[in-house]
Amino acid sequence: MWKPWNNKNKSTSSSFSCSSFKDIQNLFTEEPTTTKPKKPSIFHRVTLANSLLRAWSTQTKKLTYPPSLLSSTDPRAAQPHSPPFIPSSQQRVVIYFTSLRVVRTTYEDCKTVRSILRGFKVALDERDVSMDSGFLSELRRVTGRKTGLTLPRVFINGRYIGGAEEVKWLHENGELKKLLEGLPVADSNFHACHVCGDHRFVLCGECSGARKVYAEKGGFKTCTACNESGLIRCISCSC
Repeated sequence: MWKPWNNKNKSTSSSFSCSSFKDIQNLFTEEPTTTKPKKPSIFHRVTLANSLLRAWSTQTKKLTYPPSLLSSTDPRAAQPHSPPFIPSSQQRVVIYFTSLRVVRTTYEDCKTVRSILRGFKVALDERDVSMDSGFLSELRRVTGRKTGLTLPRVFINGRYIGGAEEVKWLHENGELKKLLEGLPVADSNFHACHVCGDHRFVLCGECSGARKVYAEKGGFKTCTACNESGLIRCISCSC
């Protein structure tokens, strides 16, 4: 009537021991660990940056940049043997920037770099591409690039230095001061210009900003003295 006690005991103990030991074995098995790729250490990045600074400070006639330190979007990466050069711009700093606030990050970068350079009180040639498209065409011609240009762009003694990140980094490490040594002091950078209000442009005196002038022979003609906005550079504060 009843099943034998010995058979019941065997089946129960067998199933219990089998399942229990499997569970314990699973608990003690170690989960596979994944190793994340290590980022370059701060020491490694500082070492690379110092090598770039030594190249800038020791080579006065011809500046070269290690291709490994340059990003693909930087104009120096396209010309690793010789950075862009602006003729007839020695003994001053040239900065291409924009005063428009369309892109906030670009505007803030331009504002920061201008503030840094003005703090050294050297001859500063500020070229606002939003006020004169000729500056943008000039920058494209110098860098050899028609697209992918970011602002600001800084040149010292005609040699390309870099954009916002490079200028801020050089300034924080005290190297920007060395690059600016020997440049003439400019009084116009000490205070706001009373003629243009620091806009660096004024209305054209020939056409009063209308872009048209009247001649007895031929009637109205396009003014050739100003840019497409009817503006000319302020002679009081521009280099």
